Amino acid sequence: MSAAIGTIEDPCVLLLALPLAGYLIGSIPFGFLIARARGVDIRKVGSGNVGATNVGRVLGRKWGYLCFFLDVAKGAVPVVLAGMLVCRRGGLPTAIEQASWLGAGCGAVLGHVFNPWLKFRGGKGVATALGVVLGVFPYFTWAGLSALAIWIAVTLLSRYVSLGSIVAAVAFLPLLAAFNRSSLGALWPLMAFAGAISVLIVIRHRANIRRLLAGTENKIGRKDKQG
Repeated sequence: MSAAIGTIEDPCVLLLALPLAGYLIGSIPFGFLIARARGVDIRKVGSGNVGATNVGRVLGRKWGYLCFFLDVAKGAVPVVLAGMLVCRRGGLPTAIEQASWLGAGCGAVLGHVFNPWLKFRGGKGVATALGVVLGVFPYFTWAGLSALAIWIAVTLLSRYVSLGSIVAAVAFLPLLAAFNRSSLGALWPLMAFAGAISVLIVIRHRANIRRLLAGTENKIGRKDKQG
């Protein structure tokens, strides 16, 4: 094969291949499959969302937790494997290496949010994005764990899962900048990706934001139809 075509380890080839691989992994509709195995079409009950929150509300917490961990895994696995392929030489990854690495994560989140097997309707991307940020080690990991702690605290205090998700998403970029302040210039693709994912999560929660402002958003433990 001609060298001009490139090899599987060529960052330019990976820049094309990794997002597709991430998209296919991210598009596995775990929430839908778990509910279908229980005889339920999760798209027709509760909020109609295929994410862990609706699965837990409709089927019970243990199924919601299972869905959550599987959705986290389908974000983490592509970026961990991509990192093994792309970041072999040590030191800070170059811009194209970062872009190739993050392409897998971006693909996973988009596969979850715009699911091709469910007519391009998926979840809100929080759990899968968490898997991505935990998997981009070490640059995203500590900021991701801090954002997770914020999500837990806000959710427990307010009893609104959506509010915890929104606050954690907004906090992630400043946390990332704080943990990587000595090398922000070299990590600009990571910063741009973090900003884009945070914006996407907030946009996916726009209906929740309207309900929060109106005082009609579901709290933990409620089982009405708006989750």
